[in-house]
Amino acid sequence: MGVTGPIRVVVAKPGLDGHDRGAKVIARALRDAGMEVIYTGLHQTPEQIVDTAIQEDADAIGLSILSGAHNTLFAKVIELLEERDAADIKVFGGGIIPDEDIAPLKAKGVAEIFTPGATTTEIVTWVNDNIREPAGA
Repeated sequence: MGVTGPIRVVVAKPGLDGHDRGAKVIARALRDAGMEVIYTGLHQTPEQIVDTAIQEDADAIGLSILSGAHNTLFAKVIELLEERDAADIKVFGGGIIPDEDIAPLKAKGVAEIFTPGATTTEIVTWVNDNIREPAGA
């Protein structure tokens, strides 16, 4: 199929979490690395996030959660993507996520989790290496 053009990432803040500095830093880093970034703003529902990702033809959704609702909100986004035949949109995220929650989130379909201390370089590199299949793969 050979998708061309920049990687498109929706960066979202689901739920009631009002702390968006980290999400904005990641959005800017991805943009500066040549990706197209759609930042949804604060207090988005999983439905709004999935709708935006589909409408914007996104390759990935990056979720930032500091509120402790990561297990519920990540799972709902994955569920909605599957229901909407959009499971090819990869979901990654970060925030205050306990180590013991990472494996279960990945088992539900979250591609990667970045915890505090992850650098923007690590995140950009991961997105570049993991969001699209290389040409001819």
